[in-house]
Amino acid sequence: MDYVSALLPPAVMAVFFIGVIRVIVKTQGGANKAKEDAAVDAALARMEGARPAAAPPKADA
Repeated sequence: MDYVSALLPPAVMAVFFIGVIRVIVKTQGGANKAKEDAAVDAALARMEGARPAAAPPKADA
């Protein structure tokens, strides 16, 4: 019976990992994709607006 207790944790982790991968794959695209893209675009726009303007290079005389 030691082999059962030795194989149970990896089997449980494998099932959990497969479940996580399935959830990730199922949530890609669809109606959620437009919402996620809009949220990313809004965050990028905020970052661009908050970034200070780059100073123009000084001309050496």
